[in-house]
Amino acid sequence: MEFSDVVARRRSVRRFNTKLAVSDADVTALLEAAVTAPSAGNIQPWRFFVVRSAEARERLAGALSQRWAAAAPLVLVVAVDPRPSAARYGDRGEYLYCLQDTAAAVEMILLTAVDRGLASCWIGAFDDRAVAEAIGAVPPVTPIAVLPIGHPAESGGRPTRRPIDEITTWL
Repeated sequence: MEFSDVVARRRSVRRFNTKLAVSDADVTALLEAAVTAPSAGNIQPWRFFVVRSAEARERLAGALSQRWAAAAPLVLVVAVDPRPSAARYGDRGEYLYCLQDTAAAVEMILLTAVDRGLASCWIGAFDDRAVAEAIGAVPPVTPIAVLPIGHPAESGGRPTRRPIDEITTWL
């Protein structure tokens, strides 16, 4: 698939075909894409939790208060360990760079999912302590994004976007 097609087809999908699994090869491809994301000082502060068992997905969905997420055959929790970024860059590394780096990794996962015929939804509204407990993350490792992933059972319409001229300043 052409890159421009991948970008154009990316949608937030919340319904998955529960009869189709996400293969180990797909999981590996998603994680390999994630770690190609840029990171400040090449620190790579991201941490990945692969949630596959039904029990773990249910526990995580409960912590999210979003039960629909348990229907995805795979949930990736992308977390951050801010310590290495803070050690190199101080407060800006701890509160900005490590989050930018991790967000870039998330986007690589989302685009790779589309390229492989999968779909996802970036969940960011959650109680990070509850999610950390559900996946066994130990502070200061903090969940940043939860990505239910599977084969789509819906197409997801194209959401409206603000016009470029409304959000861009040319200097």
